[in-house]
Amino acid sequence: MMTGLRDARNLLQWVEIDRKALVHNLAEFRKLAGRSKKVLAVVKANAYGHGLREVSRIVVDAGADGLGVHSVDEGIALRREGIGAPVLVLGATSLGELGDAVRHGLRLTVYNRETIDALGRVARRLKLKGRVHLKVETGTQRQGVRPEDLVRFAHRVARYPELVLEGLSSHFANIEDTTSTAYPDRQLGVFLAAVEKLGRAGIVVPVKHMSCTAATILFPKTVFDMIRVGIGLYGLWPSRETLVSCRLRKRQPLELRPVLSWRARIAQLKAVPKGAFVGYGCTFRTTRPARLAVIPIGYADGYPRSLSNAAHVLIRGRRAAVRGRVAMNFITADVTDIPAARLEDEVTVLGRDGRESVTAETLAGTAGTISYEIVARISPLLPRLVR
Repeated sequence: MMTGLRDARNLLQWVEIDRKALVHNLAEFRKLAGRSKKVLAVVKANAYGHGLREVSRIVVDAGADGLGVHSVDEGIALRREGIGAPVLVLGATSLGELGDAVRHGLRLTVYNRETIDALGRVARRLKLKGRVHLKVETGTQRQGVRPEDLVRFAHRVARYPELVLEGLSSHFANIEDTTSTAYPDRQLGVFLAAVEKLGRAGIVVPVKHMSCTAATILFPKTVFDMIRVGIGLYGLWPSRETLVSCRLRKRQPLELRPVLSWRARIAQLKAVPKGAFVGYGCTFRTTRPARLAVIPIGYADGYPRSLSNAAHVLIRGRRAAVRGRVAMNFITADVTDIPAARLEDEVTVLGRDGRESVTAETLAGTAGTISYEIVARISPLLPRLVR
């Protein structure tokens, strides 16, 4: 159930989702791909930390053609919320989950013979259709059928009248971390050869898809029948290299709007003397009399411990340095230079407050990771409030 912003007054920590930004980003990718193409909104990993139920409802209402999840459990959670849009499981499915997947009408990414046979038997027993997307290995060495085995896999699917070969997919390995097109071009070549081989065997696959956020932005030739939009849906660029590549190709960068803000409240204010140690391990010592704000957020909530003594939060539109180690449930910020700070003032951990902002990219750079990890690891237990 979506909650109004007024309820944040009673919370010590919460996540805000900007509905207009989310709908805007979806429209940007729809426009980029072309109206005739399907758009799969990828909502795996709790919608990249944004909230599986909240995000899925918004994008389906805004016209997404389907939802991409990682697991059968995520797909079933959507069905239990009354979301009837097509759902494609992008990750692995155990043989024991196939019955639940078919009962809930989930599409499955398949690359094992055992899965095809078991799915065919389950669909026959349940008298339901099992919809299959074969994944071809093009160079990521993760999930996938070897190109030389693809026709045999397709014929295996055709043995079962209850199974529908709906899609053919693959995934790029090195499209975000470089400005070179060499490896993506090689993978694309393998995929196109696989499509041609299926065609020669008389096998037509209605939905071919290989294009992620970065591929959709940089390589229009990878946009086949459907695009899979993940990180870009949430207003984040896949990487700095993706933006640089976009400009090098003289392509107009999309106007992506960050969707998520992460906020908390000051739980305590305290005056400490010069020379006082702050937090576990005594890793920070004050060099002047200081005023500290204790904030109830920590690495258990997804705030990386690597941000200890390195990050900033925003209070009353001003930056406050994180002092001492990030603990499991608390951080401490220096508000000596923010004299107006008061108990239960709002703290922006990620997002904008007035003219200042803390971005996922900034936190990722400080923590030595990527923006995907910053948002995806935000605890699913925190309330997601849609505004």
